[in-house]
Amino acid sequence: MLCSFLFLSIHAQTTLIHGTCEICSQQDPLVNYQFCITSLQDASGSRHADIRGLGKISIKLTQKNLTDTRSYIKNLLKNNIKKLNSYVKMRLEDCLELYSDSIADIKRAMDNYKSKHYHEANIQLSSVMEAATTCENGFKEKHKAVTLLTKRNNATFELSVIGLSIMRILQNDAN
Repeated sequence: MLCSFLFLSIHAQTTLIHGTCEICSQQDPLVNYQFCITSLQDASGSRHADIRGLGKISIKLTQKNLTDTRSYIKNLLKNNIKKLNSYVKMRLEDCLELYSDSIADIKRAMDNYKSKHYHEANIQLSSVMEAATTCENGFKEKHKAVTLLTKRNNATFELSVIGLSIMRILQNDAN
């Protein structure tokens, strides 16, 4: 009996994550369905979360990504300073500033999300997306420049889009 209950509970949560990611990817072509599922299923707390909880988880994942990327950039600058050409070094410094500012934005986004101030949280998450895009585009300004942060910038962007899409669902349900 207990095994049946656990199976149904896990199945229901998997269905919620899949359904949420499906709606998000249908509403917004920037949401990668598989990335959404993988990110939310692997996240701590997702097994017992409702859709509002999944939104909170997506913001937490974005925050973790921002913090990790900022540390990664600091380490690149510290440990490879003599190996980096001046263009790449300048881009990394720009990205460090963008990611540092984004950490403050994501904290405000979480506060606003928790308070159900979705419009304000939307603005802050959009700012985080813009920072990741600006960082990535900075490397592309110079033809054949080494782009050291593409995967991390893409993850920041996609996690932010998931959060925005979930907020859109919540706002539509409230109306």
